[in-house]
Amino acid sequence: MSADQLRAIVETRIHRPEAIAAAAAARKRPASLLGPTGKLMVIAADHPARGALRAGRDALAMADRGELLDRLVVALSRPGVNGVLATADVLEDLLLLGALDDKVVVGSMNRGGLAGTVFEIDDRFTGYDAGGLDAMGFEMGKMLLRIDPGDPATAPTLQACGHAIDDLAERRKIALVEPFISYRDDDGRLRNDLSTEAVVRSVAVAAGLGNTSAYTWLKLPVVDDDPAGMERVLAASTLPAVLLGGEVPDDPDAAFRQWEKVLRLPTALGLVVGRSLLYPPDGDVEAAVDTAVSLL
Repeated sequence: MSADQLRAIVETRIHRPEAIAAAAAARKRPASLLGPTGKLMVIAADHPARGALRAGRDALAMADRGELLDRLVVALSRPGVNGVLATADVLEDLLLLGALDDKVVVGSMNRGGLAGTVFEIDDRFTGYDAGGLDAMGFEMGKMLLRIDPGDPATAPTLQACGHAIDDLAERRKIALVEPFISYRDDDGRLRNDLSTEAVVRSVAVAAGLGNTSAYTWLKLPVVDDDPAGMERVLAASTLPAVLLGGEVPDDPDAAFRQWEKVLRLPTALGLVVGRSLLYPPDGDVEAAVDTAVSLL
């Protein structure tokens, strides 16, 4: 991204902050939540707001906002990519760059469970709320739901997610819920249990939240401990589900093969992938995104 582009964003934020709302109002909305493939292909970039800046071996990969925006603009320009997931600061930068026309925009809602903190499981809604998403004309709100059986802070997070689902449903906005069964390891770090049984349990809990599930979709990890594991995971609910990308894999081809198999299942509606595509090991964002789209 050029220095002139970055300077223009900063100048707008200083002198014409109202231009952000105007850009949101003028944004061309997508005709459908699903792209030309009949699937959803979303690029995720809400990690920085939770203090999670690592991609692969680079602990501060996502810390350079100009570089992140550059990679996002490239990814969003590729055929078949029809959505983006981020917090307000990133989405507003993309609005000012004119990169969100015809895209499904997913606002990230709870980013208060900062990575590596003692209060990480207490995932407060510090980002978008349903009213804010509605005012901006965005299509979905995403929430992270980590369930730690040993941490009482799980209870208020569950309650907050239930209320957020209700608020979104009242506005006919999709709630994209990302559930995990989590635990603290011996070093006190919060980990997600990606066994089939744990992910099935998380699906069952998430699907039952709120006054209605009519506008609830799920964002789920791909389990690899059981050849039929994802069939069992997706059989736990009739809610539409998209697959998350997670950390940058050492073997991207293996990850792509895994996604390809799961995307054949009936409730699997697409991919929501961030660091794996924005920061691929070989640095080729276009090729990584195009490969992911080809799986759809």
